[in-house]
Amino acid sequence: MIPSRRCYVLLSIGGASAALLDVLINRQVSLNFLGIYDFALLVATIADASGIKSNAVEVVRQKIDRLSVGRDNPIELQIQASKNKATVLIRDAFPQKFTVDKDTLKINIPANSISEQTYIIHPDSRGEYEWGDIHIRQLGKLSLAWRDWKVPAKQKVTIYPDLIGLKQLSIRLTIENSGTMRQARRLGNGTEFAELREYSSGEDIRLIDWKATARRDRPVVRVLEPEQEQTIFILLDRGRLMTARVEGLKRFDWGLNATLSMALAGLSRGDKVGVAAFDRDIATWIPPERGNHHLSKLVDRLTPIQPVLLEPDYLGAVTKVITQQTRRALVVVITDIVDETASSELLSAMMRLTPRYLPFCVTLRDPVIDRLAHSHTDNTKDTYARAVALDLLAQRQLAFTKLRQRGVLVLDAPCDRISEELVDRYLQLKARNLL
Repeated sequence: MIPSRRCYVLLSIGGASAALLDVLINRQVSLNFLGIYDFALLVATIADASGIKSNAVEVVRQKIDRLSVGRDNPIELQIQASKNKATVLIRDAFPQKFTVDKDTLKINIPANSISEQTYIIHPDSRGEYEWGDIHIRQLGKLSLAWRDWKVPAKQKVTIYPDLIGLKQLSIRLTIENSGTMRQARRLGNGTEFAELREYSSGEDIRLIDWKATARRDRPVVRVLEPEQEQTIFILLDRGRLMTARVEGLKRFDWGLNATLSMALAGLSRGDKVGVAAFDRDIATWIPPERGNHHLSKLVDRLTPIQPVLLEPDYLGAVTKVITQQTRRALVVVITDIVDETASSELLSAMMRLTPRYLPFCVTLRDPVIDRLAHSHTDNTKDTYARAVALDLLAQRQLAFTKLRQRGVLVLDAPCDRISEELVDRYLQLKARNLL
């Protein structure tokens, strides 16, 4: 039992009244009044607290499914009142390292009703975490006392990569897929034969199938579509540079989100997708497969992986790909670089992929560096910070220039936009049949 504010107010009123009686009449009358008043208040408070038990609310946390790192995830609670209306304070035992929009819910529930309440949690780390019991404090009918109790609700919850973003991307790709493929077939893009149809004015005469034209005695063109069953292999760096936090998440988490987005885009286009996470060694190797089921396998296998404070072995990772993947493939290396000198091993590794494979180097830039480099300064400290940021960007560009000169595709984008830009670049490559 916890006395409420009203109980303390009434207790103060009783004390003030007793003091007034002491002045106006005598101390004995004052003490008698105060004893009777306090005893009555105590009995009422205990009775009020006892009555809560028979009218206690029922609180249930809806089962928490997969949560996405770096996203606002709703957690739902269902509160059911009994025959009396209730005022309730609810605090869920969520992992304290994560932020929530409100850590305590105050609810007024009408009698015989159910209230659905939601709080938003924003996890900034992947892994398995535990939600504890639900702590409830309910106010009595007379508003004199609170009663505390707990509802057993312990549950282990896995924080996954950005599944919300993957769902949004899936909807986008589904909408685009049919229209994109129809356009590709209509324009004759691609290398795989799809169908024959009559020639229309203005179409490329090089697409005319002369044998079919002779048989049908009218011009017939070949309709081609982009080649299916191509292979994408993604090498995800989990080395030292990927441990840094950028915009609230580790750089590795941004890279993992981009990896899964790229995989989803490739699988939706009929390509085979393989992934490897590496540092000094290959930590995880997932051979290329196609089909929507493969995305679930990628999510489950990659979710437990965390970055480590080791320098990555780019040459070893690329050599593994060359050994295992004999057919031509788009090889995407998701990493970060500092400058041309520090990234010499990455440059050498990417060179090994040309010309047999199509190498694609994807780097995750810190948006803070961009903001510093393009901000106005009016003091020495800010000017120095801006100069350092500009130098970092210039050094990166030198490394990218050397990669491009050797035939390596390059994408350098801010961490918070890397997934979208990587998917867009892949779709462009696919439409141009560069794979």
